[in-house]
Amino acid sequence: MKLNTIHRLTAVGLAVGMTAALAACGNSADTAASSETAESTAETAGEASAETAADAEYAYLADFSFSDAFDDKGYLKGVTATDYVTLPDDYADITISADLGQVSDDDINNYIDSNVLSNFATDTQVTDRAAADGDTVNIDYVGRIDGVEFDGGNTNGNGADLTLGSGTYIDNFEDQIVGHTPGETFDVTVTFPEDYGNDDLNGKEAVFETTLNYIKESVTPELTDDWVKDNLSETMSLNNVAELKDFVKATMLYDNQASDVYTALHDKASYTDELPQVALDYYRDVLLYRIYTYAQNYGTDMTTLLGSGMLGSTYDSIDAYLQDANDSIRSITQQALLMQAVAEKMGFTCDTATMNADFGRYYGTTDPSQYVSAYGENYIKMNVLQSDVMQNLIDNVKYE
Repeated sequence: MKLNTIHRLTAVGLAVGMTAALAACGNSADTAASSETAESTAETAGEASAETAADAEYAYLADFSFSDAFDDKGYLKGVTATDYVTLPDDYADITISADLGQVSDDDINNYIDSNVLSNFATDTQVTDRAAADGDTVNIDYVGRIDGVEFDGGNTNGNGADLTLGSGTYIDNFEDQIVGHTPGETFDVTVTFPEDYGNDDLNGKEAVFETTLNYIKESVTPELTDDWVKDNLSETMSLNNVAELKDFVKATMLYDNQASDVYTALHDKASYTDELPQVALDYYRDVLLYRIYTYAQNYGTDMTTLLGSGMLGSTYDSIDAYLQDANDSIRSITQQALLMQAVAEKMGFTCDTATMNADFGRYYGTTDPSQYVSAYGENYIKMNVLQSDVMQNLIDNVKYE
């Protein structure tokens, strides 16, 4: 069983102020398929947009708040976790593999390169050489079948980024760009698969009049004390390379060890058969809120969305979904109770001052305001409290 919380290394990427945009610039095939899927979903949603009686039961989710279940010290409201979790006297006596306590300099440097410096990389437009496999290029195209332009096959001059060799576009499309130089306009001829999913395109040969605008190269900044101070001092209170490496090492060790430490702790604990209903209801609503939000975004109701298979599985009712999720809800609730039980034993709480002081220690930014705005202060206090508990356990582990 793994600890579910805000992962500290993920937060480093958020803290430096950049989140990588995973833009999938599909070929006309991908674009058309995505459009059709969205349209189909919208049509299905439109046909069944009237809220069902089952959905009406969960109308309160419109006012759901992640913080509602927690008090101002990060505990579940009205819940004493040690009433439901029994911890032995040696609960903090945990032994894990010595390998989990090791992070190499190369690991630290690679993480900084991939998750910090890369977020500050700048793009340069290269126009003086031919495109090669592996290059990211920016192209425009107009697709035609038998000389007639088809829907979804035109970039309309907006440009589309494509990494050659990625297989993002239809077979053989990317290969025909290799060797061309920015500024060239040329034809790319491909054949749509027979089972492409669009009767107008299935098995058809298409010619894309393609213009290679430029080759995009990323330039990563050099890691220096001045760079760290200029870019990370305000958000992370890091002023030099050594401080950044210490922070990354600590967070990597945390992520390496947290799962095993939690598993060892969980195995030591025992639980009552009956868990607090207020906590079970909250974690049920956390799952349902995801469904509710998706349904709102698609202009449909929860029952219709669950029946569409869009979320990976198909359910004929909200009750069926909840029945399937029951074990997960209990597991999440046990996890929250276990971490709070340890906090109660340790005498740990998280008031606003503690949250502000410790947030940067764990999540890579000294300013929790954006998270507080999104999730509410008490939810963030709970996460900081759990991180304080876990860090204390990690600080006292034994290695074998």
